Amino acid sequence: MLIDFREEVESALAGALDSLDLPGEDLGIETPPEDVSAILASSVAFRLAGIAEQPPPAVAEDIAAAIDATDLTYVGSVDTQGPYVNFHPAEAYYEETLDAAQSASYGHRPEKGESVVVEHTSANPTGPVHVGRARNPILGDAIARIMDLAGYDVDTHYYVNDAGRQIAVFTWAYETFEESELPEPERDSPEYEMVRYYRRGNTFLEEGPEDEVEAAEAEIQAIMQGLERGEKTAYERVGEVVDTVLAGMQRCLERLPATFEEFVKETRFIKDGSTESVATRLQESGLAYEDEGAWHLDLSDRGFEKDLVFMRSDGTSLYTTRDLAHHEWKFENYDRAVTVLGEDHKLQARQLQAALDVLGNDPTQLTDVIYSYVNLPTGKMSTRAGTGVDLDDLLDEAVDRAREAVESRLGDRIRDDELTESDVARIAEQVGIGAVRYDIVSKQPSKPITFKWDDALDFEGQSAPYVQYAHARTCGIVDEAAGTVEPTPNASLLQTAAERDLLKRIAAFPARIEESAQDLEPHTIATYARELADAVNVFYRECPVLGEGVDPDRSAARLALVVAARNTLANALSALGIAAPESM
Repeated sequence: MLIDFREEVESALAGALDSLDLPGEDLGIETPPEDVSAILASSVAFRLAGIAEQPPPAVAEDIAAAIDATDLTYVGSVDTQGPYVNFHPAEAYYEETLDAAQSASYGHRPEKGESVVVEHTSANPTGPVHVGRARNPILGDAIARIMDLAGYDVDTHYYVNDAGRQIAVFTWAYETFEESELPEPERDSPEYEMVRYYRRGNTFLEEGPEDEVEAAEAEIQAIMQGLERGEKTAYERVGEVVDTVLAGMQRCLERLPATFEEFVKETRFIKDGSTESVATRLQESGLAYEDEGAWHLDLSDRGFEKDLVFMRSDGTSLYTTRDLAHHEWKFENYDRAVTVLGEDHKLQARQLQAALDVLGNDPTQLTDVIYSYVNLPTGKMSTRAGTGVDLDDLLDEAVDRAREAVESRLGDRIRDDELTESDVARIAEQVGIGAVRYDIVSKQPSKPITFKWDDALDFEGQSAPYVQYAHARTCGIVDEAAGTVEPTPNASLLQTAAERDLLKRIAAFPARIEESAQDLEPHTIATYARELADAVNVFYRECPVLGEGVDPDRSAARLALVVAARNTLANALSALGIAAPESM
């Protein structure tokens, strides 16, 4: 309803300014502070004071007087507060919100007819997913979910680096070392078994005998050259390693959950000739030059001090060259592309967009979401030596801690249903994984995160368990009412401050989805979900839904409000990729 309300405010303001012969390019519509009862306000009087030759409060009064609220559907009244024009809801605003939110699909926006590919995670397939990179799949998956909810046609892709030096090293190591030379794997999973070869290979290249290292480097180079020449054998050798590791990584990512429509391998763009085509076009762009056999792209006219190397002296392409071909393929198949990248890729991402422009593409089709990394309280984590913390470890600990928290609260449960052992295990999984996701996705991407267990699993704070518990509470009320009270949407019977505040929060959900999808900022939905949970809990304390002392009609109306809150909470959690338990 907030979307319809805003459209009505925009139209009313534009009409009022036109009638006053004032310019209406910037309407200054904003959400007022919490202590203001209006749904929306306009600060346009500030901008027009000079033109109208009156102080802002006087301009605001003139604008409000020029709006006839009786002609409007969702705006019930208009008043001023100093220089602000305030817009208050009509009863229809509450009625239609309550009615619309009875649907389990509440918040889903109409199809926009615009296709979007969201590329995220894309971690090199060299071992287990690391905690420091966990923000990428969580952020990327939430962006994809929110954009889908907002009506975009969304595909999620994982771009697989299967042509770089690291993979060539991995392939050589896998074919060189024996199982007996390796330590026991940390877990019984393919990526943990395979990463031992990668680590052993890197150690050997750093510390092995010079002549043997030289021979190994020659073999690694041969693998890379074979890929570049399109040799079937080279692709098969590399593919065995990459596909085995990816299978294990997928299992871990599915726990988050983060899934993909397609795993796009970079060797695809070598095989089909598009990487070679990109290199040739860059060479012919007038901005390229050769230096000691390697090809560079001069991007100084686009503000870069560092040139972009796109072909090595040995004739092999670089990751960025293949990624340029990859992005041109995206542009051919999708209207928009979104890529989630760590802050260490910021320069590379900017150079990529500049090179796409040189190649004649429209770089505005591509939006990069850059994030800072996740730290544990002990400090920044590292990957290559195997000394860091794997995502599996974090998720296991999250579930274990969540189980302790859930079991400690069993004696305080209000619902009289009995939880079985499998129920407790399921809830612990939902709460534990949800806690990790929420704690990460609730922060602005550009801000670094230090993960803290006490905050993430706080049932009373800004956390997933807090929101999940509010959802479970609504489910408990609906279950208790089943067969005795039928939810009946009647907003005229919901007049208390707690009821109206909850309705206002629910009304804002579709607009928040639209805004979050437009800005690619999932943390705003996390904030919304917590605020909605706050409103649900206030309503729960102050407005009994069932019981002999509650008027039957009011009970039915309040139950409809609970259903609306349940649907909204469930969809807000789903947009973040977090489970919505029905019982806790």
